[in-house]
Amino acid sequence: MIRVLVVGYGYWGPNLVRNLVHCPTTQPVGICDRDPQRLAKARQIFPFIDTFTDLGAALASGVDAVLIATPASSHYPLAVRCLGAGKHVLIEKPLTRTSAEARDLIARADRAGRVLMVDHTFIHSPAVRRVKQMYDAGDLGEIYFIDSVRINLGLVQPDINVFWDLAPHDLSIIDHVLGRWPVQVAAFGKAHVNEREDVGLATFDYGDGLLAGVHVNWLSPVKLRQMVIGGSRRSLVLNDLDPVDKIRVYDKGVERQADPEDKHRLLIEYRLGDMWAPHLENEEPLQALVRHFAECIAERKTPVTDGRAGLRIVELLEATDRSLALSGTPVAPGRRGELGLRKVA
Repeated sequence: MIRVLVVGYGYWGPNLVRNLVHCPTTQPVGICDRDPQRLAKARQIFPFIDTFTDLGAALASGVDAVLIATPASSHYPLAVRCLGAGKHVLIEKPLTRTSAEARDLIARADRAGRVLMVDHTFIHSPAVRRVKQMYDAGDLGEIYFIDSVRINLGLVQPDINVFWDLAPHDLSIIDHVLGRWPVQVAAFGKAHVNEREDVGLATFDYGDGLLAGVHVNWLSPVKLRQMVIGGSRRSLVLNDLDPVDKIRVYDKGVERQADPEDKHRLLIEYRLGDMWAPHLENEEPLQALVRHFAECIAERKTPVTDGRAGLRIVELLEATDRSLALSGTPVAPGRRGELGLRKVA
């Protein structure tokens, strides 16, 4: 059993604790939070788990691994302390606030021989796993576009804008499925509630005609979680909120061919085929993520969403910040998770 400490018992922490309790290879032994009222609620639900307000005392309680579910600006300093104490670390998205911090954590984890993993939850969902299988098998053909929408009312974050809060989900899915790196990033956003953008649209140009758009919004009265992937052979709609058919595959598209009577002219034909929904396993993504974290610790494996995967998403988010500062001017993203690590003290 992997003995686990959860740091942060706000919005996401209770979900982590619940899944640790139900995971056969993990034992949640501690919850750490500065707020005594949150810890009181935790004790009501999980009376068998120790609670701490001091991280040092929590780390000294015999834990093997730490799950960090705190505001993004605190991820790096907390992870440094946990890795320094010899613990394996899983961090809620985004991994860190800067790519320099992400590289530093990767170096520390490598030197300590500890697992560093980021909570890109949807990578572990049956739906995204199926999309990845279809893409790798060539079932979708050449990808023309990806159009993603992730909007809802709140939660407005105090330390990051809406891109850093919501876009990691979509960007991690796109990065995992395609395995490609964009050549340009352009982002537009507006702030209405405070000084940080709460509505935003970003485009990611992957070259070869592939364009991905990510729309994020904290102010929408309705909640949408949808991604459309358009391919030359088939297209699909990934809808996380659909309780039955989270994936719908469409054999529809546009085809072109030369006019036999005029070789300089192209004929456009519309392919109107069937729609079908593949059967998916009924597994909570967060439970799969927790099990994978424990497996990587026990078997010394590299996580699917390791520190380098987290670094890539941070680099893309930094590119959106640079483009926002330039009023939407396209910019080149970072180095696709290449480390170039500086010496760690």
